[in-house]
Amino acid sequence: MRDSIKVSSIILFSFLLFCCNPDTSQPIHYDDTTIAAEENAGGEGTVYDQSVNAFSFPYRTLSSEQRSDFFIGNSLFNQNWVQAPASTSLRDGVGPLFNARSCSGCHFKDGRGTPPNNGEPMISMLLRLSIPGTSDDGSPLPEPHYGGQLQNFAVSGVKPEGKPIIEYQEIAGKFEDGEYYSLRKPIYILNDLAYGNMQGNVMVSPRVAPQMIGMGLLEAIHETDILNNADEFDNNNDGISGKANRVYDRETQSLRIGRFGWKANQPTVKQQVAGAFNGDLGITSSLFPMHGHSENQKELEKLPNGGTPEISDIELEKVILYSAVLAVPAARSVANMQQGKKIFMTIGCASCHRPSYTTGSYDKISVLSHQKIYPYTDLLLHDMGDELADNRPDFAATGTEWRTPPLWGIGLIPIVNGHSNYLHDGRARSLQEAILWHGGEGEAAREKYKKLSKKEREELLKFLHSL
Repeated sequence: MRDSIKVSSIILFSFLLFCCNPDTSQPIHYDDTTIAAEENAGGEGTVYDQSVNAFSFPYRTLSSEQRSDFFIGNSLFNQNWVQAPASTSLRDGVGPLFNARSCSGCHFKDGRGTPPNNGEPMISMLLRLSIPGTSDDGSPLPEPHYGGQLQNFAVSGVKPEGKPIIEYQEIAGKFEDGEYYSLRKPIYILNDLAYGNMQGNVMVSPRVAPQMIGMGLLEAIHETDILNNADEFDNNNDGISGKANRVYDRETQSLRIGRFGWKANQPTVKQQVAGAFNGDLGITSSLFPMHGHSENQKELEKLPNGGTPEISDIELEKVILYSAVLAVPAARSVANMQQGKKIFMTIGCASCHRPSYTTGSYDKISVLSHQKIYPYTDLLLHDMGDELADNRPDFAATGTEWRTPPLWGIGLIPIVNGHSNYLHDGRARSLQEAILWHGGEGEAAREKYKKLSKKEREELLKFLHSL
């Protein structure tokens, strides 16, 4: 009964927050219909908010029933899970090894994670682990003693797997007009390993938590529209050879196009959410019923758990819906950013960061169907060069390939999350640094950017901050 009262209170508070916030006003319409459409980056459900809560609103055209489920999912997303057994039986079962106690622990305010400061633990960032080879379903082989990711927290009486530390090396550079810049290259050190030595051929891939907005819209893009942009062998000789990742869908037990994750290694919002519950929080579900402890951790299987599974299908579906319908904030000052957009297009950024799609029929959440959206991604894998490589394959993704991340909402990260760290590992301290790290298929665009005048660079960056 106590749990029911707590959830109901959170739902009521959320209802008042989302329904009464004046920042969700109707869109501003320009005479130019193209500009007006691009302002509505997330289609008809775009929200108009530039506050710290900009990523946390539901899609505006949801039904009343869907909005109710959204608020329940919101409570499940934000509440901490606790060690089993506990009096809060609906929220126990975290761990025994984990990276966070809640989804929002990594995705603070539904936004982007960041690397820790010196000496601080990783909270909204983790390290993927694997060894050469693939599992039966084609996924990476987990490290024998530590599994698929390093979990740096544990319940009472259990040792965390280890303590990762990041050190940085500064790399100086110069634009063609003589202005200097500096990039920071991360170096990862794993201390206090509690379950034996890692294999010498272990592959480590750092990942910060990505922002949550627009996930359902990305899933609603028709597969054909994604594949139409693929050119794996660069048959048109433009230097861009994007390809789709093919990953295992646990629900259909078949290979499907990957859309989510830094290497597009998850096919659906459902599998992304359930996989995060399992890997990040140590919470089992019907889709991921096992903790995946290694041989050196089998004693942990004897500890109390939060049930079989620890999150019910009903609760899981609420979090899936919540994750799928987090609305995209409107692009800002679009009419004044056309010069920056022109530069963006001219130097080749749009070859991978494709501006727009129209979603297909999406039976799961019909209001996401047939929406004109502006995510600025092709959802394909691209070789980004040796400097950004994690050297860790993931299904069809090689060690140098990454999914093109969506750019919508990127200019609000400093407001929502209080930092300006970008790329898969947060090494870039600004959008300019993110551009300057581009190699491989992004090298030509990077070199053109370096040749721009200072004013042109500023115009391009202002455009990106408006998204």
